[in-house]
Amino acid sequence: MFGDQKKFTRRDFLKKTAAAGFGSALLPLTNVPGADASSKASSAGIVPTRPFGKTGVDVSILSLGGVLDSNDLLIFRQALKSGVTYWDTADSYGWGKNEKAIGKYFTKFPGDREKVFLVTKAATSDPEELSEKLDRSLQRMNTSYVDMYFIHYVKNVKNELTGDVKTWAEKAKSQGKIKFFGFSTHKNMENSMQDAARLGWVDGIMMSYNYRLMVKDEMKKAVDTCVRAGIGLTAMKTQAVFTANFYASIGSETDDALNMTDNFLKKGYTAEQAKLRVVWENPHIASICSAMPNMAILKENIAAALNKTNLSDNDKKRLETYAHRTASGYCAGCADICENAVDPQLPICDILRYSMYLHGYGDQITAARLFRDLPADVKTNILKADYAEAEKWCPHNIQIGRILKEAIAELA
Repeated sequence: MFGDQKKFTRRDFLKKTAAAGFGSALLPLTNVPGADASSKASSAGIVPTRPFGKTGVDVSILSLGGVLDSNDLLIFRQALKSGVTYWDTADSYGWGKNEKAIGKYFTKFPGDREKVFLVTKAATSDPEELSEKLDRSLQRMNTSYVDMYFIHYVKNVKNELTGDVKTWAEKAKSQGKIKFFGFSTHKNMENSMQDAARLGWVDGIMMSYNYRLMVKDEMKKAVDTCVRAGIGLTAMKTQAVFTANFYASIGSETDDALNMTDNFLKKGYTAEQAKLRVVWENPHIASICSAMPNMAILKENIAAALNKTNLSDNDKKRLETYAHRTASGYCAGCADICENAVDPQLPICDILRYSMYLHGYGDQITAARLFRDLPADVKTNILKADYAEAEKWCPHNIQIGRILKEAIAELA
């Protein structure tokens, strides 16, 4: 009987660690080559901080992403105890549940409010709506102010960050409701960052930034421009998970991925932690915003922040090579290319992102609700459109039509 059982090979082990993290990696390494024992914060188990642009504020290099609800107060408490003092949310996260959870936490621990760099967002550039949404967010979170207020999902700075928005931000600052102002962006990031730097009144930007995107010349230039303008930068989507279901196995089963995982484990990292480290090795990225829905992921990410073992040039090359070989499985957010090739009114890039939430993060609820909120005519036209031209111009050769139709079939 036992002789017929399949042996548990190293390949099987690496598959499991690639998918679920590795227990020993939950502890920061202090006795390996390259570990920085002189870091007081790290040796004390406190996540380090970095300056956030020209604001004069130092923020934790790890930011607690907004996926929690009122049942997760222990995660908030542990995050703060470990020095994760940058908390990110939005009025739409959990359809208000995340902001309410933060409010419940501050009600229970009012003295902790001043320890937190609190950020929330709203997906509008209408000044009246911004005021309404900000006031609602403040009430939900039981606070009189937020440290940073973002316009959410910006895709065109010239159209969305108008003079009226600047006036609104200045007024909100003078009222003491916000300290700093900026935006988040999932698509056309590089252009948005460049345009924001020229404005001169944007304090912070949260953008998709990971081992796939950070090597692009356009992104390098955008980051440099923002740094010169004194804009604080927060990276999101740092795991660069795949967009579609038929790519899902690539991340944990190919020889390239398994060899990469094996290499990182020898240094004390899971592959997921290494993807965080490569972003942190750019000193211009103030913080990484990461969704941490449970204590295990929180601890693993904190361990990555505390571990000072640097990635070698060869490690970074492995990631870059892997990114190149699997590029057709990841939407890089260059929406102007695909959407203008089909119809600028069709949110192709957004639906690809919903597919990523569904298949990459396993978040059926968020993906379905976002899709549900699209206008009926958009859903109809998405199915009717011909994507041949978009696929022709896509720099990553993504099967756009196939992914969209499969995503709609699952989300409708």
